[in-house]
Amino acid sequence: MELWFSEFHTPDVKHSIRINRHLYSKQSDYQRIDIFDTPEFGRVLALDGNVMLTERDEFIYDEMITHVPMAVHPNIQDVLVIGAGDGGVVRELTRYEKIVRIDLVEMDPMVLEACRTYLPENACRLDDTRVHIYYDNALRFIRRCTAKYDLIIVDTTDPFGPSESNFTREFYGICYNALRDDGIMVNQQGSPFYKHDAEAMQRSHMRIASTFPVSRVYQAHIPTYAAGYWLFGFASKQYHPIDDLDAKRWSSLHLKTQYYTTKLHVGAFYLPAFLENMLREVEQSQ
Repeated sequence: MELWFSEFHTPDVKHSIRINRHLYSKQSDYQRIDIFDTPEFGRVLALDGNVMLTERDEFIYDEMITHVPMAVHPNIQDVLVIGAGDGGVVRELTRYEKIVRIDLVEMDPMVLEACRTYLPENACRLDDTRVHIYYDNALRFIRRCTAKYDLIIVDTTDPFGPSESNFTREFYGICYNALRDDGIMVNQQGSPFYKHDAEAMQRSHMRIASTFPVSRVYQAHIPTYAAGYWLFGFASKQYHPIDDLDAKRWSSLHLKTQYYTTKLHVGAFYLPAFLENMLREVEQSQ
């Protein structure tokens, strides 16, 4: 008998992946955690029935949310990562020798435990001496921080359920206060294709744009995410994501990547007309 895992992108659209084995399934205090082994995408992590990552395409997400700000800001030393309990973002950050400290705030310790066991390629740098793990509510944690970080990466689940508080105007304001005078915040903005997701993306962008003087959206193509089309938000107190990109400096680090390049970096900020119109609509409503 064939086994399939299906994620509903809308009530009328679902994405299905054939699975070989159901490796892990537990209900934590916050969510249901499942890990599957599949023939096409390798191991797949799902939270509450939604795909968070697959071994086959996780590099796209983790590289784009990490290397874009790292190629812009010339001196990132202290980083706060919210969510990302699988360890992929931390893995990418630890490749930079100049980073001094990485604080990882994850509300669910069971996610880290599962990923350490079943997704070791992602979790392989969680024990780096620069990484400090806090099991806490992100909003509560950041309230205690003022001008502490050069970069904040918000890698939470979608703005529904346990992570909903990480997409509010209050949350972005607290992130602003936790950043130094030239700090950058990057977050996942979801997909702009389906109506429900697009409306959530517009709300998030409107709140960020009203908080930060620089606010831009950029894109990547991730096969297992909704519509295969994903957005990230770049928000900064000072730096522009294209004008302040230092491609020569980043290239001199000789970091091997599978998706990110400095040329792609620039192109990712050039958006299709329908998306530009959606962003302009909320920016003009402020």
